[in-house]
Amino acid sequence: MTSLHLILWIASGIVLQVAIYLGVGFWRHWQEYQALRGRAVEFNLPVKATSPTAESDLAKAPWPGFRTFRVERKVTEDVAQSVCSFYLLPEDGQALPRFLPGQFLTFRLDLPTTAGTEQVIRCYSLSDAPRPDSYRVSIKRILPPAGNQLPAGRSSNFFHDQVGVGSLLQVRAPAGHFHIDRSDAPVVLIGGGIGITPMLSMLNWCVVEQPGREVWLFYGVRDGSELVMRSHLAALAEAHPNFHLLFCFSQPLPEEVVGRDYHHQGRIDLALLRLKLALKPYHFYICGPAPLMESLVPALGDWGVPDAHIHFEAFGPASVLRKQAETSAATMPRNAVEDGDIVVTFAKSGKQFPWQPTAGSLLAFAEANGIPVDSGCRAGGCGTCQTTIRAGEVAYRQPPDYDPEPGTCLLCVCTPKTSVTLEV
Repeated sequence: MTSLHLILWIASGIVLQVAIYLGVGFWRHWQEYQALRGRAVEFNLPVKATSPTAESDLAKAPWPGFRTFRVERKVTEDVAQSVCSFYLLPEDGQALPRFLPGQFLTFRLDLPTTAGTEQVIRCYSLSDAPRPDSYRVSIKRILPPAGNQLPAGRSSNFFHDQVGVGSLLQVRAPAGHFHIDRSDAPVVLIGGGIGITPMLSMLNWCVVEQPGREVWLFYGVRDGSELVMRSHLAALAEAHPNFHLLFCFSQPLPEEVVGRDYHHQGRIDLALLRLKLALKPYHFYICGPAPLMESLVPALGDWGVPDAHIHFEAFGPASVLRKQAETSAATMPRNAVEDGDIVVTFAKSGKQFPWQPTAGSLLAFAEANGIPVDSGCRAGGCGTCQTTIRAGEVAYRQPPDYDPEPGTCLLCVCTPKTSVTLEV
């Protein structure tokens, strides 16, 4: 054998070894990819598309006004049977825009009354990752408070009692500024009660689109009967090592055992977060009832979490102030408020009040002063609190998703720029 033949044999051997190495590597990656797709199907999660289609590109644009959807499925999600999921298909069969996980849908409902029907607007968070053909909302039945004359939640009870498979609903396109970012920063999801719904959307999106991202979910309820989609969450935690799940029970049942049925007894607070979380640049996403929001959001600021890393959505008239807003109000010249430089006049009642910057929004300010205002999303998305401005100017903290008519404002996301007179 000549030296040339020897060199060719050696080169061929090297090429063969490289080809085998690359083939084995490709096969392993393919097996991992197929396993991930299998888990997504097993947990009923959408599978990430490999490339966009022309149809999906067209579907990105939200539709104007309201669109008719049909209820395909209605599923009870908890032992207490207080939460139902509604799976919605567009009646026109066209593709749907890919919403941002954490956003909500706005519904126009015709609620029955003794005189016929009354049209109301209500918003409910999407509770699943984006899909091209359907949406899901999960709605809790709101009962009258114990020992209180307040009525039960009209819209939630309407959904539970009168909306079923085949029902048609009028729905506005997904909206809302509360949604998860697409970075690879570690994330902490905190859901209290039915505040878990946007967290489910964020979580289901993360495990498919960003399986390597570190995700924590702190889920607070009174006891195990109130847990929504318990088996789904437990299965995700078992299948995804980067997902950490903690059930927090404030009033566990006598038969429930810590470490078996739940992970922590008590409410979600800063002490628990400091105990469980390492020192990392987490982004916090929080949604829940007023007591949770009003205690936890300021506490995170005191802990040193940057304002830009705290994202929240409150249910109901919660007064949630960031540390930055509190500081601004504290350093404002005293005579700016005491001298009544800015006065808010409510025309229908004839009442006037000096503006208090700590109120947050004109909606919260009106409610704090006993002025009733119809509201829905409290995030500038539904238009329910749209009010005519008789005089003066307002400023928006962020651009609203709903485009108010000229000469009006959305009270939930604006503050007075000058003294202002409102048609409420």
